Amino acid sequence: MVASIPGQAAAPDDWLAHFPITFFATTMGLGGLALGLRAGFGVQSAMFLTALGLTALVFVGVSILYLAKLVLRPASVAAEWQHPVRLAFFPTMTISLLILATAALPVLPLLSQAMWVVGMLGQGVLTLAVISGWIGARSFQHGHISPAWFIPAVGNVIVPVAGAQLGWTETSWLFFSAGMIFWIVLLTLVFNRLIFHDPLPGRLQPTLVILIAPPALAYIAWVRLTGGGDAFAQILLSLGYVFAALVATQLPRILRLPFALSFWALSFPVAALSVASLLHAETVSSDMHRDIGMALLGVLVAIIAALLWRTARAIAAGEVCRPD
Repeated sequence: MVASIPGQAAAPDDWLAHFPITFFATTMGLGGLALGLRAGFGVQSAMFLTALGLTALVFVGVSILYLAKLVLRPASVAAEWQHPVRLAFFPTMTISLLILATAALPVLPLLSQAMWVVGMLGQGVLTLAVISGWIGARSFQHGHISPAWFIPAVGNVIVPVAGAQLGWTETSWLFFSAGMIFWIVLLTLVFNRLIFHDPLPGRLQPTLVILIAPPALAYIAWVRLTGGGDAFAQILLSLGYVFAALVATQLPRILRLPFALSFWALSFPVAALSVASLLHAETVSSDMHRDIGMALLGVLVAIIAALLWRTARAIAAGEVCRPD
């Protein structure tokens, strides 16, 4: 293996230099699975506890590797930060921590609160940094935008899911407000790009599924903040179903594409909609929504199993940590 020198281009066989920030999407998907299993089967469920442990293990592993990349290959991290597409994936680090903290809250309350505070602060910093990068001196083209640009906004809406339960009410409203306004702005920009410009490149096609996540997460956050059961909550959940139906029409084409880490974008949005459906079922005593939530949870389990298998194959074949 050839070690890259900071400030120079990484060698093609330097796997650490090419370890991508998008790897944190795996922990988002696994954390979403843990949240879904907790909502569907309870805190004492062996399936939930197993998924939670796996999420923590993967998060720690990915974090250590990316920290090693930051220390040993800083030029490669800087290149990712300057990349017009990968820039939006940096908040997946803090989003993953927030998801893990939220999932573990009933099991490890003190540790979860500490993780949530760190994740919340990091999410705020990264959101400001990413959006400042978007509106700063750099020039972005219409081809650079994709549904992945929702990630910073989605991260903000996750904050109140546990924050409201922890008593951080004002902070939760702040992040919820930021997430909602940027979701609306970015939704307009993304649809303009999808309709009036070139189709998304193959590797970014799976990010279309991210369209489901903002309204589903906003529903969960709204219920945690207000108690739910109102018209606005119903609108948010219904929008999640609308985007899910829209994405479903694109899935046959997406699933024919070669595997890439971006396929992990299929997991967390489905988890968010499953949890939102199960929460709505509990809030308004709806058997229909519980059935929908459990069906989505079954789909999620299948998605995660397939993604773990394909990711393991890709890693074994050396198809992941290499130049684009």
